[in-house]
Amino acid sequence: SSASDNMDEETTFWQKVQSHQKMASQLPAVERVRTLLDRSSSGMLSTFSQKYDGYPSGSMVDFACGEDGCPILAISSLAVHTEDLLANPKCSLLVTKDPADRTDLIVTLHGDAFFVPEDKREASRACYLRKHPGAFWVDFGDFKFVQIEPKCVRFVSGVATAMLESGDFTEEEYKSAKVDPISQFSIPVASHMNRDHGEDTKLIVQHSTGIQVDHANIIDLDRLGFNVQ
Repeated sequence: SSASDNMDEETTFWQKVQSHQKMASQLPAVERVRTLLDRSSSGMLSTFSQKYDGYPSGSMVDFACGEDGCPILAISSLAVHTEDLLANPKCSLLVTKDPADRTDLIVTLHGDAFFVPEDKREASRACYLRKHPGAFWVDFGDFKFVQIEPKCVRFVSGVATAMLESGDFTEEEYKSAKVDPISQFSIPVASHMNRDHGEDTKLIVQHSTGIQVDHANIIDLDRLGFNVQ
């Protein structure tokens, strides 16, 4: 009986969560995707291996997105993925909102990589260094800038939960989406609220959802509200 009661309580809890999530204002999925890529600085680059013909090859890489949403990488001529891209520019870049949480937003950008020509190098360099100011090695002779031109962008979130959501966007849809202007303040605002106003956040959650909680930490925020854990 006790086990049955606990199951009923958990079912009721998740029903309330789902009901709240359906009513809550959220950014359009394409804006969440565009914002995640803009705010991210590293991901998994997958290329077609030249050493192991026909098999994919993965590399952890740093990147920065330009104003058009195209990822810009600084890669060495000594890197395996450089050889792969020279032979076949088709690639993908996987980015996660929270690497430790597989239920959170995961985005895969599929596209064609091209080496930035010399007359556009300075713009790419400036973009990359804004995201990675300590990357002095980009001026080494063996480093080149590569830009990935998106063809399709896929996303999934809520894996293995009742909040599963997935979809894909064309190049035009992705590039025309706006980066949320408030997301850049997520870390300082969340840190301040969690440190100094945790009780207030808990009361907001209880008032908004009707769910009693022991605590509530802000994870991130955008122009429409904030996510809590």
